[in-house]
Amino acid sequence: MSKTIIPANYTPALNLYDTQRAIGTVKRLFADTLCATLNLYRVSAPLFLEASTGLNDDLNGVERKVTFDIKDSGTEAQVVQSLAKWKRKALKDYGFRVGKGLYCDMNAIRRDEELDNLHSIYVDQWDWERVITADQRTLEFLKETVRDIVDAVCATSDELRWKFPELKNAISLGREVTFITTQELEDAYPDLTPKQRENAFAKEHGTICIMQIGGKLKSGKPHDGRAPDYDDWALNCDILFWHKPLGCALELSSMGIRVDADALRRQLEAAGCPQRKELPFHKMLLDGTLPLTMGGGIGQSRLCMLLLGKVHVGEVQVSLWDEATVQACKAAGVELL
Repeated sequence: MSKTIIPANYTPALNLYDTQRAIGTVKRLFADTLCATLNLYRVSAPLFLEASTGLNDDLNGVERKVTFDIKDSGTEAQVVQSLAKWKRKALKDYGFRVGKGLYCDMNAIRRDEELDNLHSIYVDQWDWERVITADQRTLEFLKETVRDIVDAVCATSDELRWKFPELKNAISLGREVTFITTQELEDAYPDLTPKQRENAFAKEHGTICIMQIGGKLKSGKPHDGRAPDYDDWALNCDILFWHKPLGCALELSSMGIRVDADALRRQLEAAGCPQRKELPFHKMLLDGTLPLTMGGGIGQSRLCMLLLGKVHVGEVQVSLWDEATVQACKAAGVELL
């Protein structure tokens, strides 16, 4: 059975041709605005990494990576799940200084993703990372950066609606960000699931930032899973917008201030995987070789969905879908790319 839900009164604001034009416009405009806002420079990114380095992202720790052997080198490679750890090493290798950073176009395959309106096995995002100081490892600096990113999203939306007048009534984004921690969210909605809490809070406030994700809450469960070796669970967040066409919260970005040596040790112990300290990346972090950084990923298809008022991610990206999803979209007149 398909998990895809198409609202009964949904009609795309743009046809297929104009949708493709608008996607290109979004990607150009937002990348330029983000770079100017956060002082980022574009670099080339890997599609796969050697498995033994520990540089690939473990996401929630249970997803199966796409793995293959390389004939000539005799090594095992993995298609990236994200570039969270690779970016931090790249900042060191490329000699980036405090206040400057990089971004790249990250493409990934997440084979265990549950397919629905917002989720695909194909992931495309702007992955960014910049060097910070020890004094900037605070919630206030995290909030300041979140506001900068939301401003970049809204500026892109304004320009897009000028270029495509059909979108003027399709979307309306809130520039004001409401911040809340995962524990505050659980306290406010104790009888709801984490996803239901996000929807309830986003419906009320529009644009929200949920902070401190990964550690256990008073209920004994985390709000959501986070790998223990990139974000500091006390200094990370998700940015979500209320997406009126679907009537739900749309997560656009997962980001945070990255672990320092103390946070890494603490979180590896909490996650029950202290042995990761012996991996090359983790050794560099523990001995101070790697810079202090913050960074995140911003979904390209998610942003296009949001700004174009689409109800299925397959309207803005090419991927593979189960037959039930294909038929549900076809019956509702939704054209998948």
